[in-house]
Amino acid sequence: MDKYVCIHGHFYQPPRENAWLEDVELQDSAYPYHDWNARITEECYRQNAASRILGPDRKIVDIVNNYEHMSFNFGPTLLSWLESHAPDVYEKILEADRNSRERFSGHGSALAQVYNHMILPLSNTRDKHTQVIWGIQDFKRRFQRAPEGMWLSETAVDLPSLEVLAEHGIKFTILAPRQAKRVRKIGGRRWKDVNASDLDTSVPYLCQLPSGKQIALFFYSGPASHDIAYGGLLHSGTNFAARLIDAFPKDGDGPRLVHVATDGESFGHHHRHGDMALAYCIHHIESNNLAKITIYGEYLEKSPPDQEVEIWENSSWSCAHGVERWKSNCGCAADHASSGKQQWRAPLRQVMDWVRDKTIEVYQNRMSRYHADPWRLRNEYIAAINDRSQENVEDFITQSTGRSLPLEDRVTFLKLLEMQRHAMLMYTSCGWFFDNIAGIEAVHVMQYAARTMQLCQEVQGWDLVPEFKEMLQSAPANVRPFMNGRDVYEACVEPARIDLNRVAAHFALSSVFEEARERTTEIYCYSATVESSDRTEAGVQVLITGRVAIRSDITFERHVADLVVFYLGDHNLFAAVRARMGDEEFNAVRQDLKKAFRRSDSNEVMRLMNVVFGGKGYSLTHLFKDPQRQILNELLESTWQEIESSFRHIYEHNYAIMQMIRNMNMPLPKALSAPAEFILNEDLCAEIQADVIDVNRLRNLADEAERLSLSLDKERLSFEGSHRINDLMDQLAERSDDVDLLGSIEESLEILRTLTSSLDLQNAQNVFFNIAKRKWPAMKRRAAADDEEAAKWVERFGNLAHHLGLAIP
Repeated sequence: MDKYVCIHGHFYQPPRENAWLEDVELQDSAYPYHDWNARITEECYRQNAASRILGPDRKIVDIVNNYEHMSFNFGPTLLSWLESHAPDVYEKILEADRNSRERFSGHGSALAQVYNHMILPLSNTRDKHTQVIWGIQDFKRRFQRAPEGMWLSETAVDLPSLEVLAEHGIKFTILAPRQAKRVRKIGGRRWKDVNASDLDTSVPYLCQLPSGKQIALFFYSGPASHDIAYGGLLHSGTNFAARLIDAFPKDGDGPRLVHVATDGESFGHHHRHGDMALAYCIHHIESNNLAKITIYGEYLEKSPPDQEVEIWENSSWSCAHGVERWKSNCGCAADHASSGKQQWRAPLRQVMDWVRDKTIEVYQNRMSRYHADPWRLRNEYIAAINDRSQENVEDFITQSTGRSLPLEDRVTFLKLLEMQRHAMLMYTSCGWFFDNIAGIEAVHVMQYAARTMQLCQEVQGWDLVPEFKEMLQSAPANVRPFMNGRDVYEACVEPARIDLNRVAAHFALSSVFEEARERTTEIYCYSATVESSDRTEAGVQVLITGRVAIRSDITFERHVADLVVFYLGDHNLFAAVRARMGDEEFNAVRQDLKKAFRRSDSNEVMRLMNVVFGGKGYSLTHLFKDPQRQILNELLESTWQEIESSFRHIYEHNYAIMQMIRNMNMPLPKALSAPAEFILNEDLCAEIQADVIDVNRLRNLADEAERLSLSLDKERLSFEGSHRINDLMDQLAERSDDVDLLGSIEESLEILRTLTSSLDLQNAQNVFFNIAKRKWPAMKRRAAADDEEAAKWVERFGNLAHHLGLAIP
């Protein structure tokens, strides 16, 4: 028997971008990272791009790119985020696919994925095609080749979905073993019913489709895949490898494939150091010739199917009831205690279907004026989505319509396509997967629905929101204070709704704190161009009047607004915005406002803002989340200073008595320990962030925290310490001969490890490994030849290797 092993990772995050800003806003739950994409990138995606292999002494002996040795797919929306926010990781993923083609007989490791993780069996035919086409085109742009395989969201499958895959050139997909219904030899007469336990998952199968087309199906090993995700198999790379080898059939001839599939986030995010278990598993199998590591495309070429299969339609890997998890209260839940309490799923699916069908009518009728085949045009729109530059989008419009459109028509054209994009984003599977309609995932798909309805109203004049909210009343909420989906929508979605006036208001409010601004400012996917501005100050109070042109980089819509901002100090910040008025009227209003402001007549300023600007006011709550947090922190700076001063006074003036209490083995009263913990945590972070770390002071602070038995903010210290060591190592990459820098890094690491055991030293280890390959042999020779500087370097470099857990020859 020829033995082959394939490990597939499904790397995916739901699109987290604000539906109006096209970027991920601050997510406090991801602390100390900005958002969950950023956190999971550091915990998983970056780790797998440079994973460590440990030797018998638990020292790192090699660093490998796991993506080169496994089968993987990345969600297109996640790749788009990585391209913008973690370009080094993104490039490693693309590089891995290029390198894997040499390793796997010309076949690349990467598979495509349906675009935004829509459950295809629950989608209409047009959406099936667009999701597959967008997934393929996105893949081609990034990986510079056509995909052989495609990952289906949640492996949810039906025959029409497989027909679409085959129609667009996809050769294979991966399913769970329970999704196979019956099998037989190709050309045979008798079918054999199978279940997950008796299906032979070590061979590929051919699925004959009603159209006459064919597609190959791989059914992964269920028990081993389950144990990767939930059974602790990633605690040991050796055990991981043994489990895979043990899964081969005990008899049989010819080639056999043991393959597993799981969420890629298992390798580092769900299971810390899971990437290292994966790396060592592959290393152990290859170095001991236990099997050949392969990927699906290569194996399919070498061992085409000799059996065919029929599938259970409307089935998936994560719902025992088929695809009910995304449309009904089937009992599946992330928290077992919530099983049977998902009555909101069906109404949410129904209201989304209603929005989709309403906007189909608008899109088809309106887009027919610009293009003979609106749905083919939607399929082609991915070319503009992936390159939002004005030149590219303008070219797309001209080529699609065959003519140059006036601005108003270009805006309508793009709004119609954006309406369709968001109508698909609102079906992202995570919106139904979890247990609560007030959860971040369900709220996010409702946000996409809100954007869809807004665009529909702007191009057609239909206000779908009242009926949408009425329908949501039948979706019960599981958590207080919400009663139903309407409450959730009004509390969590409507406040996030943005139009160009709101963008102008954000620009106006933030302008108080940014005196020197460029004429044109980028605000997420908008640009604000100042046409006039006048700023008057009196003590802490500020009055700004101005005119600004707001432009959407997505739809090209342009809006000129007149604005006034009134700041009275502290958090008392107000703005009013309205569409451009006549120049004469605006100048008169400006003068009246300035006169009232100079008289310190705040009431008159507020009255004029209310009357002239139509009663629509804005405050700090209307700033976009990231700038809002930044400005609030600036406003509270003096408050933080007062709190720190008070806590420092308590700490310093009661230090002796705290020492005495601890010497008597008594716990510190909370009134004393809380201020002390605050001060020591702040001082530790400040020292870690200092231009030059005072190692002695860092050691003394750590000792004080231990003597007083104070709790440290391990997560923050780990975050700050990891960044500091990585920064120092980046300096070493530029000054690798600097012996003093080597010593400073060594001492800093030694102290930081006493503060937290969870430092992320991956980048530091990568830098060290590269320096070691380049310099270590020569420096050892020089040291052996009695070169004192080289000897000192070799000693400190060796010490640093020990602290980084690395083995060097």
